Amino acid sequence: MNLIEANIRNSQTKGELRILRSKGEIPGIIYGGKEKNQNVSFSKKALKTILEKENFLSNIINLKIDGKDQSVLPREIVWDTVTDEPIHVDFLRIVKGGTVILEIPVKFINSENSPGLKRGGVLNIVRRKVELKCPTENIPTELIVDLNETDIGHSFKISSIKLPENVFPTIRGRDFVIATLAAPTVIKEPEKPAEAAEGAEETAEGAAAAEGAEGEAKAASEGDKGEKKEEPKKGDEKKSPAEKK
Repeated sequence: MNLIEANIRNSQTKGELRILRSKGEIPGIIYGGKEKNQNVSFSKKALKTILEKENFLSNIINLKIDGKDQSVLPREIVWDTVTDEPIHVDFLRIVKGGTVILEIPVKFINSENSPGLKRGGVLNIVRRKVELKCPTENIPTELIVDLNETDIGHSFKISSIKLPENVFPTIRGRDFVIATLAAPTVIKEPEKPAEAAEGAEETAEGAAAAEGAEGEAKAASEGDKGEKKEEPKKGDEKKSPAEKK
């Protein structure tokens, strides 16, 4: 269980909270049970150390307030929109015999022992978290899905996960799917039919022949233009053949 040293705080106004945060402290509130809400503050550094761990919102934390231990569950974190730093935390007081509803993360293990994954199968995760109703004294940190000896086509349902005692999914009445192990998807370009390929070659050859014929005709036309016709001399056109002799 994680431990954070906390202090009771009296600061309430925005100015007082701003001064508190400037000293490296984060304000928080503890609520739940029959006791009154309690305003507390604690080190930002200590909080960020715990935040780096997985499943912060589903792990019970022990707040040590004035020498007394108080078990709480983080319920909400408020972040600064500019600095992206935590600026406030709400804690739910853990009361024996109570129940809470939490989203518990799903963890997949033994993927290296799955024949389906070895053959190129794909693990399609439908739910990365499952909402559970849990007793406050028996909250699981994660749900385990074992991929050992699983093959393509296998479906992992909530019934295949062993839940702690008195822990139930909030979705009741159906055995919903957590993940499936599907066959690999390979996209291949369709091959062109042989006839179509031959037709394309013939078309290309015809086009080349047509271009060649057009080039020859153009060259011949330009050659004709270059030759000059012999024009009759002046006076010859009026003379008869006899006179020309």
